[in-house]
Amino acid sequence: MENSAQATEIQSNWISGELLEGQRAKEPNVAEFISALAAGNNAQLMVVACAGAGDANTLALVAAAHQTGGRVVCILGGIEEVQLSKEVLGLDACHVEFVIGEAQKLVQTQYREADFVLIDCNLENHEGIFKAVQKVRRESGVVIVGYNAFCKGSWWSSGSRTQLLPIGEGLLVTKIASRCEIGKSQWVVKVDKLTGEEHVFRVRFPQGKQIEA
Repeated sequence: MENSAQATEIQSNWISGELLEGQRAKEPNVAEFISALAAGNNAQLMVVACAGAGDANTLALVAAAHQTGGRVVCILGGIEEVQLSKEVLGLDACHVEFVIGEAQKLVQTQYREADFVLIDCNLENHEGIFKAVQKVRRESGVVIVGYNAFCKGSWWSSGSRTQLLPIGEGLLVTKIASRCEIGKSQWVVKVDKLTGEEHVFRVRFPQGKQIEA
C-alpha cells in the first residue's frame, strides 16, 4: 500500500508526458538534456543505476531509445524498487529491462558494452560505479552522466575530466571516446552557465583522450 501511494504521488507529477511547473522549477530540463545527450550520441545500450525507483530520468532514456533503437536497463536495489518503478513509469515500463543487483559489478560484467551510463549520485557507491565504467576495455566509446551531483562529494572531486553542469540538482558529464571514433563527428551538448541555453555541436574526438561535454 505504501509503495502504491508513493507511486500515485510521483505519477501525479506527470501530465501528458511533461512535469508540473513545480517539478520543472526544481529540475529544469534535466530529463530533456539527458534524452538529447543519449539520442545525440546514438546510444544503443543505456544503463541507469537508481538510488530509488525509476523516474523522469529513466523515461528520458526510453525517449532516446525510441530514436536510436537502443535498449534501456534500470539497475535497482530490490524487488520493491522494481514494483514501484513499474507503477511510476506506467506503460513505458515495458520498454525498460529491470535488474536487481550491485551496479558496480554489473557495469563491469553483464553490461560492459553499455555506451551510455546514467548514475544517481545519491547512491553511496556512485563514484565506484563511475570508476568501474571507466576501467572497462571496450571497442565503443561511452558517455557517463551523474545526476543529483550536488549531493555529498561526487566524482568531480576525484580528478577526472568531468564537466559539472548546474542543471537541476547538478549533472556530471564525461565522454570517453573510442579508437574507432577517431575522425568521426559526434554530438556534444553544452549549456551556457549564464543564460541556461543548451547548444548542440558536432565535434571530432582526439585519439585516446576524453573530452568534456
